[in-house]
Formats: sequence, C-alpha cells, structure tokens
Amino acid sequence: MIESFLIKPHERSHINKMVGIVSGKGGVGKSFVTSSLACKMQKEGFRTAVLDGDITGPSMGKVFGINQKAVGDGELMMPATTKTGIQVVTMNMLLEEDDKPVIWRGPMVAGIIKQFYQEVFWDNVDYMFVDMPPGTSDVPLTIFQSLPLNGIIVVTSPQDLVSMVVEKAINMASMMSVPILGLVENMSYVECPDCGKKLYVFGESHLEEVSKKYNLPILGRIPLKQEHAYAADHGTIEDLDVTELDQAVEVIKNL
Repeated sequence: MIESFLIKPHERSHINKMVGIVSGKGGVGKSFVTSSLACKMQKEGFRTAVLDGDITGPSMGKVFGINQKAVGDGELMMPATTKTGIQVVTMNMLLEEDDKPVIWRGPMVAGIIKQFYQEVFWDNVDYMFVDMPPGTSDVPLTIFQSLPLNGIIVVTSPQDLVSMVVEKAINMASMMSVPILGLVENMSYVECPDCGKKLYVFGESHLEEVSKKYNLPILGRIPLKQEHAYAADHGTIEDLDVTELDQAVEVIKNL
C-alpha cells in the first residue's frame, strides 16, 4: 500500500475544490493567470480563495492591493479579503517589509505552505487556487504530495525554452497522478491598436505541439496588453475581465 502524504485543513476550515496553477519556469505570467481565474470565479458567484505558494517570490499581495499584515484569533491566522471578497494568504503578510527577501531552504518553504493550508481559517471556500512555485524542485513536489489538488492548469509562453521546460512540469504532474486540466498560453501576441493585426513578438507558438503530444486541451491564449500589466502593478486585477480564460473557467466549474 502506497503511503499518502496528503494533509487536511483545520477542522474550522472548509475547502471544496483546489486547483494548482503551474509553470515550468518563472516569468510566464502564472500569478496573473491565478489571480485572473480567482477573480472570474468570484464574479460567477463562487466563494474563492488564493493560497500564494510562491513563498520566495510572492506577488498576490501586490496584484490584489493587499497591504495588511497577518492577524489571528488565537488559534488560526485570518486570510486577507479583497474588495470583491476573495480570501488570500501570501508570504508578504508575514514580512515586516514587502521587499525583505525570504532566504530559506526548501524544507522551511515547504513547511510554511503546509501552514498556509492547515493553520489559516479558510471560510467555506468553493474554489481555492494555489499559485505554485515554478519548476520541479522539492517545494512543488511537496505541494503535489501534500495538498489534495483536484487538478492543475499549466501556464506557458511561446518561447522555445519555455515550451521545453513546461513539458517537465507536465511529466511531473503525471508522475504524481494529479489531473492536468489543460494549458494556458500567456503573452501569446500583441494586437495592433490601429489595424488589429496580431504580432507574435516571442516567436511562433509551440502550444499546439505540446497539446497534441500530451493530449491536453488548450484553455486559452492571453495576449500582451498594457492594461493587464497596469492592473497587476497597481492592485486592480479585480477590475479586469480576462475573457480569454472563459474556457478555463468552464472546465474548473465542472470539476
């Protein structure tokens, strides 16, 4: 019998479904996809949460405009709540200064992710999104083994290098028997505001090849837009509606 490493949330918490957002490397917009999906599900009427598992590179505080530090009730830590009601926990809530680096070894990082899941009061969450650290090291491995993920979405970009590395993440998820819901390509193209022509600034996409190779659906192609960058930088992600993720939302709703 194979030993299970899955952990449970605190008895006061309730989390119905959990989706991990994964990338083979950093810098492809994984956190933008995570936050956008959470916003869209919240607007659909679901109680949504985000666990920022990228401990050494946390971004959810900035993306959602969260400045508060962690508070508790004597037993559990309370998540921050965004203006539309999304529950969020991110490492910056535990740091004195947001720009203070987290210089920890892997086991400590893995430990705090477990604490975010078990020692936070997650209030009747329908869908939790886990912004996973990039790569295939021990920390993503801990998340795959410890958290009861109902599925993952793999985020990529058109570059050759990213396409190669993302296949490692796909293979890792398959080895861990975690369902892969599909692929999302970020920074796919730039649309000319004058003529509407699509400019593929990062080169030809390899998304179709990866999709066919692993028999995975393409859930969205997100273009480079100035308003996307502005919203992420100014904490106004909830004001966006990333329609390119509509298909991903439907897949998540059917989990």
